[in-house]
Amino acid sequence: MVIVLAQQNVPSYGGQAVIEGVMFGGKTTTVTAVRKKNHEIEYFESPRSEYKWITTLKKIPFLRGIVGLVEASANGAKHLNFASEQYSKESGEEVSESPSKLTMILGVAVVGVLSFLFGKFVFTLVPVFLADFLLGKWVPDGVPQTLAEGGFKILLLLGYITAIAQTPLIKRLFQYHGAEHKVINAFESGVELTVANVQKFSALHYRCGSSFLIFSVFVGVVIYSLFSYDSLTERVVQRIVLLPLVIGVSYEVLQWTNKLRDVPVLRYLGYPGLWLQKITTREPDDSQVEVAIASFQKMRELDQKHVQERMITTG
Repeated sequence: MVIVLAQQNVPSYGGQAVIEGVMFGGKTTTVTAVRKKNHEIEYFESPRSEYKWITTLKKIPFLRGIVGLVEASANGAKHLNFASEQYSKESGEEVSESPSKLTMILGVAVVGVLSFLFGKFVFTLVPVFLADFLLGKWVPDGVPQTLAEGGFKILLLLGYITAIAQTPLIKRLFQYHGAEHKVINAFESGVELTVANVQKFSALHYRCGSSFLIFSVFVGVVIYSLFSYDSLTERVVQRIVLLPLVIGVSYEVLQWTNKLRDVPVLRYLGYPGLWLQKITTREPDDSQVEVAIASFQKMRELDQKHVQERMITTG
């Protein structure tokens, strides 16, 4: 996850309050590293949930994707709240103390989950109405309408991302997205994580959330084609009911393509996701890569520390 907060109408961000950061999730800890106005890097560390029932669900195929995405949305909201607090400090605003830190964190987490769910519903249902309204008289129900729905979904997704990508703030965010991928690619290749080394790697990665978005469109077309409907209302209800299944299967497809990326011919299965990442990532500068490395290294350090402590406790 990448975070960029800045005052509006400041393309260069010079002399303004700016908070930029990258979040990495490890096995035991999630860490956000943010670059403050004075160029110092500050960290926010959040232990990952150790509830047994969540851990169990995350091991079950098709369910683990849903659990992971909801957890990531909630976790991301907490880290975004941290970045917002730092932004307020940089802006010279007073940060009021909450009477209940737990209440605040839970509230932000719920907003994060609801935002994720709202986005999924919008990009799932709007194409249904577009396909029915614009092509209902010419395209028959069933598979043809489902294919048209998938086409509208892709156009809506590409149009939305392309539009927001034109703003200076989102361009900056997409650069950090590229830095995040470069760090992961460098680490998986086994090289030392220096700025110079990391910059040599691609800003694209098979396991990216952007890839998940495009796979969910293709998976949705296949799954929705297996079910018939008699009315627009039934079609809408059907899409809502099947959404968890689409999310779960899409996550498994994402993991599958990542495992096959080094297999000739089969590696091309992941290309649609990589093509979308050409919009959602940009080449980062050295300072952005430095923040991404700092976040990743801090996460690895805390993970290793946690493992050592557990070994001492159980030993």
